[in-house]
Amino acid sequence: MGIIKERRKINKLIRNSKTIFLMAHKNLDLDALGSQIGMYMLLKRKRKDCHIIIDDKIHEKGVEKVLRELEGCVDIIRSENLNDYVNKNASKNLLIILDTNKTELVQSKEVLNRIEKKLIIDHHDLGKSTIKKATIINDNKISSTCEMIANLIEYYDVDIDSYYATILLSGIVLDTNNYTLNTKAETYYTSYYLASLGASAKKVQYLLKQDIEEYTERQKLMSEIETINGNIAFTKATPYTQYRREDLAKVADTLLFFNNIEASFVLGKVNKDTIAISARSLGNYDIGKILSKLGGGGDITSGAAVFENTTISKVEQELKKLIKEEGE
Repeated sequence: MGIIKERRKINKLIRNSKTIFLMAHKNLDLDALGSQIGMYMLLKRKRKDCHIIIDDKIHEKGVEKVLRELEGCVDIIRSENLNDYVNKNASKNLLIILDTNKTELVQSKEVLNRIEKKLIIDHHDLGKSTIKKATIINDNKISSTCEMIANLIEYYDVDIDSYYATILLSGIVLDTNNYTLNTKAETYYTSYYLASLGASAKKVQYLLKQDIEEYTERQKLMSEIETINGNIAFTKATPYTQYRREDLAKVADTLLFFNNIEASFVLGKVNKDTIAISARSLGNYDIGKILSKLGGGGDITSGAAVFENTTISKVEQELKKLIKEEGE
């Protein structure tokens, strides 16, 4: 439990801060949101003034459900209103960044630049764009940031409501793709611990339920699969269809269930001028290493990259070239 070994660093930062802001990556998923909420509950038990920063205007279904059900229960603010909450004594403010360590991925760069004292809690690999001048608690061998926060909650014996335990469990289920990726004995134990707090597996499945129309659109991507180097699945969308990034990620996850497939890459438009890649691996291909050469990032098992003002065919050519080079 790496985060427990770092508890003194965390304790010192929290103890010396009066106002604490929690921020995760753009396009929130249940691991990002769950870890924010779990940390929020821990800080509230420590009687800290705490605020969750969310600027996203559109949310994936699970996140949307949680935010709707938690309305009024947690203090969520937008970065544009930061001045109304920030402590006048700058040294008493702390920004905790969860489920990302990359500058370009955070909800608000303005908040990142505004608050000097920073703590990062994350399970993704560090890289060139990792946030500078921050205390970093990083464990890339753990399943999810929700697992890291659940470990803290257990260590400090924080009594949290069963619904919050369910949200933390949903983040673990999401990031492990139902315990098929990056899952160890400790992951199962943490899931058991959350269940002992009342986390509901049935509610987790409700949060992770898919929209039938979105599922149908993703199936179109599944019909264009090809293999590279014999064990890498690749598929791309047409230039005329737009997908959400989480849809590309779900297809990449699904492709790993096919026989002999060790890694997957999914390419498609996410808006009029933006193309994205979502990729997954069972661990034999370093996804982060491959995508970093295209300006993206990630770790051994997952990653993403985004491209502006280009074409799917150009990105496809560059990506396939890198994949083949990596297999040589």
